[in-house]
Amino acid sequence: MSNEESAIKTTYYSIFTSFTLAIVKWLGGIFGNSYALIADAIESTADIFSSFLVLLGLKYAKRPADSSHPYGHGRIEPLVTFIVVIFLVLSAFVIASESIKNIRTPHELPKAWTLIILGGIIIWKEISFRIIMRKSKLLNSTSLKAEAWHQRSDAITSVAAFIGIAIAIFCGEGYESADDWAALFASGFILYNCYGIFRPALAEIMDEHRYEELEEEVRQKSRNVAGVLLIEKCYIRKIGMHFQIDLHAVVDPNLTVREGHEIAHALKDYLIDNLANIGNVFVHIEPFEEKAIS
Repeated sequence: MSNEESAIKTTYYSIFTSFTLAIVKWLGGIFGNSYALIADAIESTADIFSSFLVLLGLKYAKRPADSSHPYGHGRIEPLVTFIVVIFLVLSAFVIASESIKNIRTPHELPKAWTLIILGGIIIWKEISFRIIMRKSKLLNSTSLKAEAWHQRSDAITSVAAFIGIAIAIFCGEGYESADDWAALFASGFILYNCYGIFRPALAEIMDEHRYEELEEEVRQKSRNVAGVLLIEKCYIRKIGMHFQIDLHAVVDPNLTVREGHEIAHALKDYLIDNLANIGNVFVHIEPFEEKAIS
């Protein structure tokens, strides 16, 4: 299974999770008289739509390179991530607005059984976060990382709701708005997480160099290729789930053009075969000059 297919499969799991829990939260919030749980349901509902966007983005990114897109279609991933962040920000503001309105409006205490629902939801969401985050790291997918943080944000919202409802129930009259305050706190945390999702996607769009470990690995492994004396320059960019590497390989200046060409191809093939998630390697041959190197 390719990286793209694995990511798509993971996204289907995320959609199923968000859809199931959204129904549970809406029913629990309405019949359990808990706005914190309803706020949680709002975020889960937003998760469903954003997950579909991630799915469409991953399917588009799966398309092979063509004459119009010689580097492939992977740039759609960070663009989809930006849209997911917008969904998160909007859901946070909706939750905050409704929380403030409910804090000002007297209402009944939430039902005690909503704590049981939230306990199960928290465990399920945290497990989902770990599953999707592990996949995002394995596949180098920024949109899957955003999807994972959707799950974590949902879990945090549920934790806040659990605490707020527990305070309201156990402290009794006068603490009816505790779960609304919990929802308000959760909206702030969601906004805070948005930056953590947005920043790597922006770096990917801007071709920011953030891959020092991979660069060092490229330099080390290049020494295993016959004819390569050292790597002078090495630039790495991420497009979709794959890395594109541009490097300058230093070789014996007395080699023929054909020999230099063969070394370049050997280096490219070796790096692609021995490093994970390498889309392509562009090799520029440099002649060894002792004065320049020293």
